[in-house]
Amino acid sequence: MSNKGINNTSGVTVYETSESGHSLKKVEQFTTSEKKIIIRLHPEEKFQTITGFGGSFTEASASLLNRLSKKNRKKILEAYFSEEGANYSLTRTHIASCDFSLNNYTYAKVENDLQMEHFTIEDDKDDLIPMIKEAQSISKDGFKIIASPWSCPPWMKDNKSYVGGKLLPEYNDAFSLYFSKYLGAYKKEGINIWGITVINEPHGNGNNWESTHFSPEEMTLFVQNHLGPKLEKDGWKDVKIFGYDQNRAGLPEWVDAMYKNEATSKYFAGTAIHWYESTYDYFAKELQYAHHKAPNKYLIETEGCVDSEIPHWQDDPWYWKKEATDWGWDWASEKEKYLHPKYAPVNRYATDMIGCLNNWVDGWVDWNMVLDRQGGPNWFKNWCVAPVIVDPEADEVYFTPLYYVMSHFSRFIRPGATRIGWQMDDQSIMCTAVENPDGTKVLIVFNPENSPKSLEIVSEGQSSYVSISPQAIQTIIIH
Repeated sequence: MSNKGINNTSGVTVYETSESGHSLKKVEQFTTSEKKIIIRLHPEEKFQTITGFGGSFTEASASLLNRLSKKNRKKILEAYFSEEGANYSLTRTHIASCDFSLNNYTYAKVENDLQMEHFTIEDDKDDLIPMIKEAQSISKDGFKIIASPWSCPPWMKDNKSYVGGKLLPEYNDAFSLYFSKYLGAYKKEGINIWGITVINEPHGNGNNWESTHFSPEEMTLFVQNHLGPKLEKDGWKDVKIFGYDQNRAGLPEWVDAMYKNEATSKYFAGTAIHWYESTYDYFAKELQYAHHKAPNKYLIETEGCVDSEIPHWQDDPWYWKKEATDWGWDWASEKEKYLHPKYAPVNRYATDMIGCLNNWVDGWVDWNMVLDRQGGPNWFKNWCVAPVIVDPEADEVYFTPLYYVMSHFSRFIRPGATRIGWQMDDQSIMCTAVENPDGTKVLIVFNPENSPKSLEIVSEGQSSYVSISPQAIQTIIIH
């Protein structure tokens, strides 16, 4: 490759995050070579409308922010929610406790309180609600929140436990009222919930932390006959109800039940999915199936993270190396172990987000926004990685490369954008393209290779020439 600078980059603005040290850096000098990868944009080809990108408000993250100095707390929230930062537009939170809570709790603490007379969100008022409200005060455009329960109140279940078990049929209406009470209590705090999922991970999680088991048919009937009608009756018909909320390989079975006919589909706004089925496969076939089964419904990634790893502190290179392992490295069945090889965290995020966008997913939500150097706090000690890691004792903050990868999408692809068509003559890199509501076109390119690549971007008859570093992700804005 020649080191000769090229000048015909007018009409594009380029930001890059790379293994070599760029962190969402605006790049203005490029190199060129005889061999160029040609990427042709086809804005006349339109696909899904984008709902947004972001991360999750958890008690773990919120409690850590409370232990930092006001300066660092503000720094982190501005990095996520300001226009100059990641500008998150789609978020998630938990309804009552989850594994990334400090302990188990429910909002319905009194057994057999069928009318929810003692319903309370007091547990959220020290940490979770203040974090959400401060983020609201920073965000200029605002953001949507999807809320998910990990468990219904334990007294409603056949095993009377937070972990595992099923909702007993006699409590279908009480659990539906629980959602309605939650929406009202949060609205009273000044927080409007945009959407809910019925339950986080209805297949369960190996009976490790909060869960409630549903089959596709059970969840569909619960929404059709209880939750949907109750929210409609109580004035929450604009709150979106999402089904499933677990890994993508199971999508066909779930969307077949949810969208079987008009009656089963009526109250479902869309399908929620997670990425934990594999460290590299984004399950294009299953995503395509889910979209074509219900083309007018949302398809949103509601959770993904580097799981079963303790974060590497102030060690950017680790996030670019194929050294991370997930739960499946140790615990997947022999026939599924191939789905869980070692991986580079950056590659996993970039590949999954691009792969999802190219297969009809309209929103993508990361898990915890902030964790500590252990990968917690987590009452079950289910350690994970977040884009921002903090050391509350030392009052130090580490923005990992994952924060910048998330920002490449969330900051530059805005709600209401439309994914557009593209053509590329090379399989060594990945890309996706959108047109924003303001008319700007955004191309995101990921180069996982160890060599730089020269690109010719052709849009509406105009060519721009740029290059992308080895092991790098770029956002290219075409004006």
